[in-house]
Amino acid sequence: MYKLMVSDLDETLVRADGTISDDNVAAIRAAAKLGVKFVPNTGRGFASVQPLLKKIGTYEQPDQFVVSYNGGAVVENKGNKVLMTGQMPYADAEKIFNMLAVHPNISIHVYTLNHVYIHNPREDDLQYVMSRGVEYKPMPDTDFTRFADKHIMKVIFMNPDIKIRHAIAEEVLAQMKDVADLTYSSARYAEFNHKGVNKGSATLQLAEYLHIKPEEIMAFGDNANDLPMLRSVGMPVSVSNGIPEVKSVAKYVTKANYENGVAEAIHKYILD
Repeated sequence: MYKLMVSDLDETLVRADGTISDDNVAAIRAAAKLGVKFVPNTGRGFASVQPLLKKIGTYEQPDQFVVSYNGGAVVENKGNKVLMTGQMPYADAEKIFNMLAVHPNISIHVYTLNHVYIHNPREDDLQYVMSRGVEYKPMPDTDFTRFADKHIMKVIFMNPDIKIRHAIAEEVLAQMKDVADLTYSSARYAEFNHKGVNKGSATLQLAEYLHIKPEEIMAFGDNANDLPMLRSVGMPVSVSNGIPEVKSVAKYVTKANYENGVAEAIHKYILD
């Protein structure tokens, strides 16, 4: 019996407009009645996940959790209590940001523990961010010293062109590979976290905290930043719209996409 489910949000659990289907909500709530915890595991900050927590019934609940920032923070829902963080050292984040800032065709996001700052925002990026309920602070210049006293979770950038995105990301990684990890998400973002910080490491940290074994965890994902999470658990599941690499590590690939794929797998392995 699985005791813990962890799930990516965008393009895995929530629909293109950022909402969650009634089928997914019903399956999550039914599993909860059997004692199976459901934990969003997302690249987003935990503040933007609160409306979803209300839908699935874990909002402001003790002993319920969110993994945010690609594993950068594990947060208990009651009072948004931060239990664990894997923040990025200021000097590393500054160097990554400065290398990105020379490119005029990308939006750059700097995630601190409580806020998202966006430099050089693209209109297509802002539309996506707003559809996810993410509140952000404009960053009108490249003065990175504004983050000197903040906990930096990750630095990411957006461009919808895969060739541009990969070229810039690999250029940065070539200089930062010893201190940062690179992942891709949502067919638009390249994301840098502190070395060793990812959705998988955070999942295992939370599981240890809850005295749950890796083989007792089911995980849902669709994109490259979900791979460490999927590789860390007993039952990795890809929704049907997952990228080929995600499908290749999954033990089950759903017939349904992010509309109802999570519900399909919950019924198959927990409810039915």
